[in-house]
Amino acid sequence: MLPIVMVVLDGASGRIGANMSPLEAASTPNLDALAGRGSMGQMYTVGEGIAPESDAGVFSLLGYDPLETHLSRGVVEARGAGVEFDDGDLALRAGFATVKGDKLVDRRAGRNLSTPEAQKLGAVMNKELRLKSNVRFVFKPTVGHRAVVVFRSDGRRFSSNISNFDPAYVRKGNISLAQPGMKEYDIPRCEPLDKSDEAIVSAALVNEFGFKARSILDNHPVNVTRRRRGMVPANFVLARDAGTSKPHVQGFQTKWGVAPLMIADLPAELGIGRLLGMGVIQLEPGTGPGDYRKRAELVLDSVSRFGFVYVHLKGPDEPGHDGLFDLKKERIEEIDKGFFSVLVRSARLSGLVVAVTCDHSTPVEDKGHSDDPVPVLVIGGKTKPDGSLRFTERDAVKGLFGTLKKGRMLLERLRQVAS
Repeated sequence: MLPIVMVVLDGASGRIGANMSPLEAASTPNLDALAGRGSMGQMYTVGEGIAPESDAGVFSLLGYDPLETHLSRGVVEARGAGVEFDDGDLALRAGFATVKGDKLVDRRAGRNLSTPEAQKLGAVMNKELRLKSNVRFVFKPTVGHRAVVVFRSDGRRFSSNISNFDPAYVRKGNISLAQPGMKEYDIPRCEPLDKSDEAIVSAALVNEFGFKARSILDNHPVNVTRRRRGMVPANFVLARDAGTSKPHVQGFQTKWGVAPLMIADLPAELGIGRLLGMGVIQLEPGTGPGDYRKRAELVLDSVSRFGFVYVHLKGPDEPGHDGLFDLKKERIEEIDKGFFSVLVRSARLSGLVVAVTCDHSTPVEDKGHSDDPVPVLVIGGKTKPDGSLRFTERDAVKGLFGTLKKGRMLLERLRQVAS
């Protein structure tokens, strides 16, 4: 079987409408050249009507069903961030935010919180924040505004059946669904989703942590400086996707019969790779052409040792969340100049099956994830070119690869193409 490379453009997809999407407007000559060599289609990354978080989208693309497995982004990101987690602990994905009065005015603290700033804020929280029940915790900033928090059980019983302490994502079964973007929200409260003592205690703990964080962070020197520079303060902490146990899933190599590699830079993808027993290469975040060239060269250097290589390119998602059409277009063009310029010129390409897709759509008009299908491009192996000219949402509808109702179907199709 030929080696398979899956290239995931985080949130690059948008929505077909009267106006062009950033993906359509972007100049992508290298990706266009690849489209001309392959077959296009479209895919619902988790399922129709579901606007997934990235972890559910990635898990599905790797051939697993996030609707059947409580993946718990909190647990996955703790693992991706290198925070110790034991069954019985309570882990949540966290993030610095901005509140003013009784309103949450920015879920990502202006999207300009530097990692060193976040680390200073995290250090003071670990040092000064004390919970009434003396529950121990570890709070770890990761990249920018992102963080994880793990509450230690120490014999206590926690529950993951609690609502998200983040109004932009609502728990539904085993996954969280993205909600339409808003300029501001009421400050959230975490609620128990059942009447158990464990759920009541866990929800109260998350609320206490969030509101005590505000009292510590509001006048921290980092935020004093940010205000002086005209930036919003990182004076609150949101948390979501609680988990109390490690997911039990079949390893990737056992399930699919090939040695896998994950190339990524953020805890969600890294954590999923480690959970599935994949080889993992963690890179520093970067969205310039040089960063993307490095990732392409790493992919090509790795395919001789791995039967499956997954590479996650984060750039387009953030401007999609911020409603920045031009910046999202620019990020897509940077990927084309960097990553795909290397791939399309490589002699190794003829011996690979390559799939290019997205983990979800992030339309700029929504400022959040949506349930729109994403494009899929497959080249190599048994794939026959279908005359596609570009990797866009409109070309995807016309392509011969067809429509996949669930993202977990993609890898099996790729194996058929590669055999």
